[in-house]
Amino acid sequence: MKRILLASVVIAAAVAIIVVWQFVRFLDAPIAVAADGLTYEIAPGTAFAAVSNDLGARGVISHPRIFRWYARLTGDASKVHAGEYRIESGITPPELLQKFVRGDVRLHSFTIVEGWTYRDLLGGLRRHEAILQSIVHDWETLRETLGSEAEHPEGLFLPETYRFPKGTRDTEILRQAYEMMAKTLDEEWSKRADDFPLSDRYEVLILASIVERETARADERAKIAGVFVRRLEKGMRLQTDPTVIYGIGPDFDGNLTRRHLQTDTPYNTYTRAGLPPTPIALPGRAAIHAALNPAPGAELYFVATGLGDGSHKFSATKAEHDAAVAELLARQRDARRKSAKSNGSR
Repeated sequence: MKRILLASVVIAAAVAIIVVWQFVRFLDAPIAVAADGLTYEIAPGTAFAAVSNDLGARGVISHPRIFRWYARLTGDASKVHAGEYRIESGITPPELLQKFVRGDVRLHSFTIVEGWTYRDLLGGLRRHEAILQSIVHDWETLRETLGSEAEHPEGLFLPETYRFPKGTRDTEILRQAYEMMAKTLDEEWSKRADDFPLSDRYEVLILASIVERETARADERAKIAGVFVRRLEKGMRLQTDPTVIYGIGPDFDGNLTRRHLQTDTPYNTYTRAGLPPTPIALPGRAAIHAALNPAPGAELYFVATGLGDGSHKFSATKAEHDAAVAELLARQRDARRKSAKSNGSR
């Protein structure tokens, strides 16, 4: 009888040692995922038992029961957060559990591009698969959600890259961008030039949006802002094509004609003096800074050089400007002749 009892104790001890060894070995061994990792989503309300079983069925966790026991022993089984996770190669089961407990979810990104219009922004939000669509496209309703007093949404959202977990509402992205624009305007307003002539921040936003659409060159933003500020001070019309194009709206086919320039709209700065009634795009921080710190000088005109680098030629007089325009047209004609000759020789 004693021998049987002793044997039973030995067997029980051996089994316990094996169980503990398997337990420790499981916890120390990296889980089975590909070298580039795995995206895994835990739906809201999912019990940890279902998570461990699913990971086992996918071949990620070799012993889902041990994983479940460990989570219960640590008290973490009930602390797991729903969400989309990125599981990296080399992670161990305890590290994976802590990722779930921290809610260290995968973050997606959405970039609002400098120079986009509000229409472009809404389109980008709609196309993003990780963003939950909930926008009411009536601005009156949306501006209540944002707490905005603006009559028009254009220009109110800062171009930047925003990071967020899957399932974030589009209105939340808009809120972040709206608040970031307000913060950026405040910061840049405090750095404005001492003799800056505009007293209204919304006018700064309008001017910055025009600068944004006129050039992508960092070395020209302040110079272009300087031209527009001087024209405003002298009572000259801005005569800028991007405002005319914005006034045409989505029907614009890419070909700006003399008729467009002569057709009056609230945004036609050839037919109307002063700034247009609203921004025409979403300006970035650099354009806002340039608008608030226009370069000094005598230039009142600028035109594209046609050199293919996005540069412009600036002029102080109409005669100089006319010569620069003639130079541009000659360069364009020469380019067309070379292109026709090259196509004819093929």
